[in-house]
Amino acid sequence: MSATTSSAGRLDAAYRARFPVSAKLFERSSRLFPNGVTHDGRYLQPFPIFAAEAFGSKKTDVDGHKLIDYWVGHGALLLGHSHPAIVAAAQKQVAKATHPGACHELEIEWAEWVRRLVPSVEQMRFTNSGTEATLMAIRICRIVSGRNKVIKFAGHFHGWHDSVIISSEPPHPANVLAGEFPEVTDYPTPGVTVGVSGDVVIVPPNDLAALARAIDEHQPACVIHEGNGARWGVVPARPDFVRGVRQVTREKGVIFILDEVITGFRVAPGGFQAICDVQPDLSTFAKVLAGGLPGGVLGGRADLMQALAFGNPLGKKMKHPGTYNGNPLSAAAGIAALEIVSTGEPNRRANEIAALLRGKLNALFAEKNVNWIAYGDYSAIKILPNYDGPRSISDDFLPYGGDWRKLDAKQDAALSQAFRCALLLGGVDWMGWAGSTSAAHDEHDVAHTVKGFSQAIDWLRGDGFVR
Repeated sequence: MSATTSSAGRLDAAYRARFPVSAKLFERSSRLFPNGVTHDGRYLQPFPIFAAEAFGSKKTDVDGHKLIDYWVGHGALLLGHSHPAIVAAAQKQVAKATHPGACHELEIEWAEWVRRLVPSVEQMRFTNSGTEATLMAIRICRIVSGRNKVIKFAGHFHGWHDSVIISSEPPHPANVLAGEFPEVTDYPTPGVTVGVSGDVVIVPPNDLAALARAIDEHQPACVIHEGNGARWGVVPARPDFVRGVRQVTREKGVIFILDEVITGFRVAPGGFQAICDVQPDLSTFAKVLAGGLPGGVLGGRADLMQALAFGNPLGKKMKHPGTYNGNPLSAAAGIAALEIVSTGEPNRRANEIAALLRGKLNALFAEKNVNWIAYGDYSAIKILPNYDGPRSISDDFLPYGGDWRKLDAKQDAALSQAFRCALLLGGVDWMGWAGSTSAAHDEHDVAHTVKGFSQAIDWLRGDGFVR
């Protein structure tokens, strides 16, 4: 049974009563921003909470409530909020220059850290975000290869520019669900022209045979794959598969882009490619790269990166301005972050706490007799509601045997909104049906989070959202 609207019953009344200052700020923001928010993921009914400050694993809202935070800066804050080393680095730099409009030594030091941690990066260029990094990667591939089409996997998110926003979330069309790879005129995306979408080919995730067929049929400029799978592992990709993608693309002479905007420096100091022991042709990074400040980078083979160079042998140069590229404030924060990440300890700790939380949540779901399951890899925790498949105590267990059609399904919007509100009442800020840990999360956070989930399930049952 599910309620028809997130405003039904006691849950809505309790939420409004607990967050009155956020409600007032939402009235103001709604006059300025569509839906009152500046990022789709922050949209929440009846209104989102507004944060005042954040330290470690927690943030405090404008009503004074401390919330255990599993957004962690949309994945950027592996070290937790306001890490002292990053704060000190940013404070030191902001007093010197935030935008000299010139080359500076910090961008060199930042780049040296990237190359030290990721051997496949021979040369690089900084951007302002992961979206810009993947945009640049695809454009370089087109310049170098002389081809136009891009192969991406259904459900993988590579930013919001025209080519890659297509097929970044469910629902997926019937022909892709059937294992076909149609022209994306079969996959309409508001605001994206048929001319653009016609150059994108979607293949099912974790299907090497489909990838090989699509390459042979479409002769693409590149194949792009998201780290460890769709949207930070909603449909996990195992290292063997990524090694297979590397082998197939190499054999067929196609440029392979590994998008590590989320997994880079988070799953391990060298990213997912270090775990897979592969060297992509190009890699994209952001989030952890800049220590929580804006910043991205594209890096890879020097011959490919020469497409950005004046007077390159190709006779074609990709234009690349960008007011804030290599910004010294982001560079200072990024240097501080990567130096700590290089020890491997933040990755180990975040992964360890996430595994503990996944196990505790599955025990809770069994105790509460609710048909949910927690799964995920590394520092990610995914919650799948309405789960009717087998279960296991193994942390590497994949629900539905990894069937992407069932894992990457659209959830009931009313339940999703009510779930987030119910967790916030229990002091847990969860990112939709997923969360990420940081090195600042600890066992006390896990215990409090499990209690918050227990209370949330009671709220949802009381209002008829779950049985």
